Amino acid sequence: MVFPAYISVFYLSILLMFISQILAKMTQDVEMKEQQPAPSNSLPSNSPSTLQSLKDIAALIDTGAYTREVRRIVRAIRWTIQLRKSLSASVLSAFLDFALLPGSEIHSRLSAYVPKEDEHDMEVDTAISGTQTLTKHSLPELEIYCYLLVLLFLIDQKRYNEAKVCSTAGIARLRNLNKRTVDVLASRLYFYYSLSYELTGDLAEIRGNLLALHRTTTLRHDELGQETLLNLLLRNYLHYNLYDQAEKLRSKAPRFEAHSNQQFSRYLFYLGKIRTIQLEYTDAKESLLQAARKAPVSALGFRVQCNKWAIIVRLLLGEIPERTVFMQKGMEKALRPYFELTNAVRIGDLELFKSVAEKFNSTFSSDRTNNLIVRLRHNVIRTGLRNISISYSRISLVDVAKKLRLDSPNPVADAESIVSKAIRDGAIDATIDHTNGWMVSKETGDIYSTNEPQIAFNSRIAFCLNMHNEAVRALRFPPNSHKEKESAEKRRERQQQEQELAKHIAEEDDDEF
Repeated sequence: MVFPAYISVFYLSILLMFISQILAKMTQDVEMKEQQPAPSNSLPSNSPSTLQSLKDIAALIDTGAYTREVRRIVRAIRWTIQLRKSLSASVLSAFLDFALLPGSEIHSRLSAYVPKEDEHDMEVDTAISGTQTLTKHSLPELEIYCYLLVLLFLIDQKRYNEAKVCSTAGIARLRNLNKRTVDVLASRLYFYYSLSYELTGDLAEIRGNLLALHRTTTLRHDELGQETLLNLLLRNYLHYNLYDQAEKLRSKAPRFEAHSNQQFSRYLFYLGKIRTIQLEYTDAKESLLQAARKAPVSALGFRVQCNKWAIIVRLLLGEIPERTVFMQKGMEKALRPYFELTNAVRIGDLELFKSVAEKFNSTFSSDRTNNLIVRLRHNVIRTGLRNISISYSRISLVDVAKKLRLDSPNPVADAESIVSKAIRDGAIDATIDHTNGWMVSKETGDIYSTNEPQIAFNSRIAFCLNMHNEAVRALRFPPNSHKEKESAEKRRERQQQEQELAKHIAEEDDDEF
């Protein structure tokens, strides 16, 4: 077959064009590799330095203080949490010189906690922007922020005694301030004030101060401060096993709508622990599961603690947690002792339960769940008894004692007492033949002829409705959106803030857990 000449020329031109594009791309790649600079430890030019970021945060706080916009202070706190790992003595010293008036009392006090370094080691910030210019005056929000920044630095450096002194001075300065723009900074300062004393083992010393601060925040209608201080007081009481005092404080404290998801999660966790000790297992289970669900994904340690207590409470209720609870990402190793404990309770083997309790005794002691493990012994016996009643229509009490492996001096009498109590509580459907020493099980009826399916569906529906109501309450709306129409500029700013908020919430540092 013979092709026309113009077709051959056409295909040849396409081929040459394709080859020229490949050669141009190879040449461009070689030039880019030659121009690529050598790797260095310095930050790229388009990435702001830590000092410059702190100056931007100070400008943000300054703007928020004058315009009385609390959301700017909240953004500054979230931004600071991201910069926490990159804080150094030189950067902190330079920022104190920038934010505070050199020679002032607060500047001298805070600079004493920051070690001096050589000028060659200090970070040089050559970027010049309008945000670097701050008026040197006594701005309360900026002072509290400097206290908070130095306190974070001291805790990260494990200088806990100096952190105690610094936090005490910051709290003393905070007592004289009554501004709503300070409330967000104050709540963080309250937390690290308590943390510094907890790390040194002196948590009981500040209980009176925390109670006084809670009273002050209540009078000032600082609801975020009340949330934070109530949780700190509950943690203080529970640290020393003062559950009665914690419940009295919790029941008498003023109630209001939660402002912080983290604080509300922590409150639910403490409430669940109190309810567990008070034998109110149903309420405790609901609180603990809700706390684990509301906690941020990055708060792994907090969610592990919630799951540990929730597993124990469910076992005390006679429930067996699903295997997926123990296989959650990052929790397999921490929940392993509780998985083996659940397996022993599920089987109803008393010997296996004792061996697991002895094997992981140190873990249960550190988690402070030893007393709850002791309570589980009765549930293990009851589970074994339920399995026996299902398997046998009639069995002697002697065989019941052997199968339950009761090691008491009079196992038959103990078996009879256990069976009687289980029948009275409705755990098993059986009768006792005292004459012949038998346990006679009744035939199991149709469960759908009872009210149990209705109760189960009602609880599930109530759970779904409760979750829906909480989701509706958690919705955020811009203020006065129904009164005024927002301009295009305000709309862009709002959308940018929403994107930043969603990003920060997803990556928020949860060290306070």
